[in-house]
Amino acid sequence: MIAFMQIKKFFSLMSIFKLFSLSLICIVTILISCVSVSAKIITKNVDYKEGEIALRGFMAYDDSLIEPRPGVLIVHEWNGLGTYVKIRAKQIAELGYIAFCADMYGKNAMPRNREESSKQASIYRNDRILMRNRVITGLEEFKKQNMVDKSKIAAIGYCFGGGTVLELARSGADVSGVVSFHGNLDTPNLNDAKNIKTRILVLHGADDPNVSSEQIRIFQKEMRDSKVDWQMIFYGNAVHSFTNPDSGNNPEKGAAYNEKSDKRSWDAMRVFFNEIFLKN
Repeated sequence: MIAFMQIKKFFSLMSIFKLFSLSLICIVTILISCVSVSAKIITKNVDYKEGEIALRGFMAYDDSLIEPRPGVLIVHEWNGLGTYVKIRAKQIAELGYIAFCADMYGKNAMPRNREESSKQASIYRNDRILMRNRVITGLEEFKKQNMVDKSKIAAIGYCFGGGTVLELARSGADVSGVVSFHGNLDTPNLNDAKNIKTRILVLHGADDPNVSSEQIRIFQKEMRDSKVDWQMIFYGNAVHSFTNPDSGNNPEKGAAYNEKSDKRSWDAMRVFFNEIFLKN
């Protein structure tokens, strides 16, 4: 009889434990759901200036974040701060970082066609001091944002922007790392690489007609001679602008989207971020 009562008591306790466990699981599930529902990506324009030049950046972040987080500065392609880099900023924010698109051309200087894009990009490519000053202005504006961990900021760029963030590194800017997606590699003064104090990741289409094999050779020598911590990844069958779906799907034009290379390069960037932000 005593044994029967002990067994009955045991099963009663087990039932209570099961009910408690189920209740706890339900509570946790509800809390997770609430967090998922409440968390969203916030985007906003950020007006700032370089001297008398009015600039308009774009910021994206997860509003559920409380403590300062690592930041990622993004520099646009030659056609200006448009939809493409804003999409990338949102994707960066979804990874848990604060994203800020710098405006290189000016609030009222958005190119309307290829000719205007070429003209605008040429201004900065022909004046690297102006290019560096403009991107540094964006970096300094980004650092003013309270939610950004100033000690953990990376800079990434696409095409024209890729070349720009490499110039940012050559300026000696204090950033955690720089990533160039199908960007230009040339620079007027190779000795400036000695100013680089950050890590470099270049993600390059192996068949990009805009960057000659000679330019690649000179860039690699520049990095080696200056003892830079650098990486360069080549993507087979990829031409210029391989990360942008708007580039079309015809590689013979010299610029085309490549889905595999897009995903692989994005994953390479994420691994790079994990490395540089954990270290710092």
